[in-house]
Amino acid sequence: MEELQDFTEEKESNFDLKAEIFKYLAYWKWLLFGLLLGGLIAYLYNRYTIPQYYTQASLMVLKDNENNIASALPSGGGSILTFGDNSLDNQIVTLKSKRLVEKVVDELNHNISYFIEGNVITIEAYKSSPVIIQFITADSIVNKASKAFLVTPKSDTSFNLVDESQGYNKSHEIGEIIELDGLKFSIVPRSGPDSSFKNSKTVQININPVDRVAGDYISKLVIGPKGKAADILSLGIVQEESTKSEDFLNNLMQQFNADGVTDKRQVALSTTEFIQDRLELITSELDSVEGGMADFKRENQFMDVGSGASEYLSKSTQAEQQAFEIETQLMIIRSIEELLNKREGYQLLPASLGIQDGEISGLISTYNSLVLERNAYLRTSTPQNPVVATITAQLDSLRENLRDNIRSAVSSLNIQLGVLNQLDRSSQSQFSTFPGLEKGMRGIERQQQIKEQLYLFLLQRREEAAIAFAVTSPVSKIIDPAYTMSSPVDPKPWLILVGGFLIGLILPLLILFAKFMLDTKVHHKGDLATLIKNIPFLGEVPKIANESEVVIQLNDRSPLAESFRILRTNLAYLVKAKKENRGEIIFVTSTIKGEGKTFISYNLARTLATTKKKVIIIGADIRNPKLHRYVQAPMDTKGLSDYLYDLDINPKDIIASSEDREIQVDLILSGTIPPNPAELFMNDRMELLLKELAQSYDFIIVDTAPTMIVTDTLLISPLADTTLYVTRSGYTEKKLLDFPKDLKQQGKLKGLAVILNDVDYSKFSYGAQYGYSYGYGYGYGVDKQSRIKRVLKKPFGKTKV
Repeated sequence: MEELQDFTEEKESNFDLKAEIFKYLAYWKWLLFGLLLGGLIAYLYNRYTIPQYYTQASLMVLKDNENNIASALPSGGGSILTFGDNSLDNQIVTLKSKRLVEKVVDELNHNISYFIEGNVITIEAYKSSPVIIQFITADSIVNKASKAFLVTPKSDTSFNLVDESQGYNKSHEIGEIIELDGLKFSIVPRSGPDSSFKNSKTVQININPVDRVAGDYISKLVIGPKGKAADILSLGIVQEESTKSEDFLNNLMQQFNADGVTDKRQVALSTTEFIQDRLELITSELDSVEGGMADFKRENQFMDVGSGASEYLSKSTQAEQQAFEIETQLMIIRSIEELLNKREGYQLLPASLGIQDGEISGLISTYNSLVLERNAYLRTSTPQNPVVATITAQLDSLRENLRDNIRSAVSSLNIQLGVLNQLDRSSQSQFSTFPGLEKGMRGIERQQQIKEQLYLFLLQRREEAAIAFAVTSPVSKIIDPAYTMSSPVDPKPWLILVGGFLIGLILPLLILFAKFMLDTKVHHKGDLATLIKNIPFLGEVPKIANESEVVIQLNDRSPLAESFRILRTNLAYLVKAKKENRGEIIFVTSTIKGEGKTFISYNLARTLATTKKKVIIIGADIRNPKLHRYVQAPMDTKGLSDYLYDLDINPKDIIASSEDREIQVDLILSGTIPPNPAELFMNDRMELLLKELAQSYDFIIVDTAPTMIVTDTLLISPLADTTLYVTRSGYTEKKLLDFPKDLKQQGKLKGLAVILNDVDYSKFSYGAQYGYSYGYGYGYGVDKQSRIKRVLKKPFGKTKV
């Protein structure tokens, strides 16, 4: 057994871009078909899809003080017509309001649509329908109806009317009044009653509720600021019928302006009426006030109360000022007195409070000086100190003296205050008559001024409102009337066409990608990259056509024969030198059944024999023998299993010569299928057989059992000089490639080399995937065939096993 090997290596990319491209190009017919199909579908879409066009318009929203004659008025313009916030956002909301859009739809009759049925599609006949419907029923009912009529002209004067929802189908005359499902209407030619329309196609008339049509318009309508302008709006809509879109946008802008002007006029009218009512009331009130003023002066017999009251007012003011000063002195002195009564011990009293009594101020100053002196002595002595006691006695005396002076001063001030109060009362008594007169007079004058100012203000506003009503300015200005772009928004012909081609190409690629991703089989040498990096690759064997032979012949020039010659040449580099002057023992095995190891063994033996080498092939797959098929020998022919079991049988008894005289290859068939093949291989009879044959033959080819399914091959693998490991294109699973690699790493197979069988050269360069119906079953009785089938089967059947 070989030594263990370490296959640890850095992973590297095995991606081959060229091989991947060729792999997809192998299905170029499907790619071309998908490309053409996608292009055809895109062409038909462009051909039969009704194009939609973008229609747009520009609208300037005017400010209230722009282009308005009222702006020259004294109040600064017609402010009475100002609506507050006039921002673009508010105008956008108004333009897209359901009320306004419904008004446009109703005025243009866009809730009634006419369609002409074509061979493939039905197109709208806006303003080109040969017939129109005229309703006699009230608009309030029509605007809520949802109906569909089919009108088919029969002659110049008659037509057929169909209502599928009601099962209605009758003929009518042009202009005849028809009553159907609560609606009363007539059908007339668009160009007049005398026009001929019998050759016209069927017209479908759709009647939809106005609110539904308005909602559809609102969802399509796009409004926003145009560029960086702060007062210009861009209106746009996408529809199939561009003329219909232009009419809608133009009418919407007109309705918006008319709606704004109407609102302004209504405000101006309401304002004028309000002002007129107020003027009549103010005029009456102003007359009443002026009459009251004259009566008041007459009753009190005076013309001006100001000069008479000024003298008494001056005396009263002087007395009040002196009384205020005395009250201030009283408040300060009483505060000092309260402080003397509340405080305990000897503390400083507040000074410099503006006390006009000099004696009290002097006493407070002396008192504070003694307190400071006493506190200074107390820092270094006790209250019993004679000096401190003396100062304390002085402070007690001063405190009593200060209280007496305060009481005396308060009494004096109270007397002065009483005199001043008496003087003030006397002045007030004399003045009392004048304030009443002044107050009454001022009230009357105030009312007069208010009424006059209000009267003048209302007169001015009445004139402004009248002027504003007469010259009401528009709320908007149309910059660009509605116009339609020449090229459609949808579909974009070239974009759709290119997209169709791309989708038609991508879909098959995606299908192929999924197919390749789900493919787990080996197809070409590139799929063996992870295996042959550490194990030699001997060569490839091509797929055999149905009419070809599966066994090579002498001087054969077929691809099969050439591939085995390449195997033979490459094998020469692996064959060990004959140190013991014996033949080379070559095992041929695989992972599972059906990979073609018997096919490889037999044709390799014949290829080696064409070089005048003596070759023998042994059928060591005694569980599922296949070698007998190539020599048309019966299953019960004695072979290897009999030799391993019966000690009396010699190698010469089981060796059979090939019936082909041109290529001489000896064979040892598998023999009878035994019940215990593993036990047979465990004895030394197999080793003795190979040693004996190695003395007589140059090459001993041993067709062994699959290594994954049974253990037979691994039991005798140490006897091999070289082991050829067969994989099959389109059959071997990629995940099984790790198995021979592990066997090599573990040293269980000697001189391992890989062969790829059944390669389809017509596709293998592209990595195509092939379908096979081979099973993975293995065991006794598998692939048993009756004698009749074997007789009917052609010699050297084309199935590889």
